[in-house]
Amino acid sequence: MAGLRAAQKEMTRRLLLSTALELFEARGYAGTTVDDIAKAAGTTRVTFYAYFPSRAALMKALVAELDELLERGSPAEPGPPTAPALIAVVRAGERAGFETWLRDTSRRWPRIRPYVLAAHEAAVVEPELRELVDQWFDEVVSAVEAGLEQAGRFDPDSRRLRGFLALTQLAQLARRWMRHGWETDPATALGLLTDCWEFLLGEPHGGPGGPPPRGTA
Repeated sequence: MAGLRAAQKEMTRRLLLSTALELFEARGYAGTTVDDIAKAAGTTRVTFYAYFPSRAALMKALVAELDELLERGSPAEPGPPTAPALIAVVRAGERAGFETWLRDTSRRWPRIRPYVLAAHEAAVVEPELRELVDQWFDEVVSAVEAGLEQAGRFDPDSRRLRGFLALTQLAQLARRWMRHGWETDPATALGLLTDCWEFLLGEPHGGPGGPPPRGTA
């Protein structure tokens, strides 16, 4: 009996989460109340509060689901980085590696879209969620910084800024796609983003007949 009750509780919890995610996608985070979620799930606000002390707490649980979907940060935004993979790509500094990583990133966007949009909307009105989203981004920037440090590439004082600029471009493209879809050919958009990553993070190439080495700043 204890096992059955636990299974029923988990089913109710999962129902509240999935219902909330659907409503957040349809109405937005700010436009969805606890009562809305409880009613759509076929339960009551009392039941809701038995599982989540607040709407923000439920959103945090959805963020945890997002982490699981990303396997703690397989390429996506926002979300913690797959540190070894991202660090390795940045350390190598090769255009082909950036191109593959960014393409794989974009293929994950459809699956994580409702979570990411809800998280960003929630961050506007919930300070604790804003802090969490900022932490996500900082972790990804740290992974890029670590890759540049391991490669010994660029001035140490510029590495974190380079990561910030590269990942801001990725984040903006991702959120733009999540709201409006591809507004140009995907290959063109990702190719231009790869150009930016190669310039900001890649191994400088110089010498006769090639572009001059980039500065260390």
